[in-house]
Amino acid sequence: MRKLVMTGMLALSLLGTVAYAAESEPSSPINSANRDYAAGKQAVDKKDWPTAVASFRKVVAAQPNNADGYNMLGYSLRWMGQMDDAFAAYDRALKINPKHKGALEYSGVAYLKAGDPEKANAQLVKLETIAGKNSEEYRDLAKAISEYNASKQ
Repeated sequence: MRKLVMTGMLALSLLGTVAYAAESEPSSPINSANRDYAAGKQAVDKKDWPTAVASFRKVVAAQPNNADGYNMLGYSLRWMGQMDDAFAAYDRALKINPKHKGALEYSGVAYLKAGDPEKANAQLVKLETIAGKNSEEYRDLAKAISEYNASKQ
């Protein structure tokens, strides 16, 4: 009986994790079917940035118009401290899709990391225009900017 209860609890916890991940960043059907994209997302979850970068580089090599792939490549590069390459990836994602909320948010955070709050604020304004102040991306970037500003006082 105990084994059955533990199995059920494990299944429920896994379902909660999957549901949360699906809510926080919906994936396009193309990315859902892409093994390299899935491997990159798994590496991001593990904070294995070199593997994530390698996976997302494969994604964008095979699909040069995949804004999500470039966004996640930029995200992974940012965590590795490779800011120039991260900005190049975010810029490419935004050239493909100027309304890519994730790329706007993540590039804004990268601008803060690079010490350029003016550019981060510009990304926040774009997010407000595209998605409104109630979007998760807007709220997350606004919070990051607020924390950045508080740390500078």
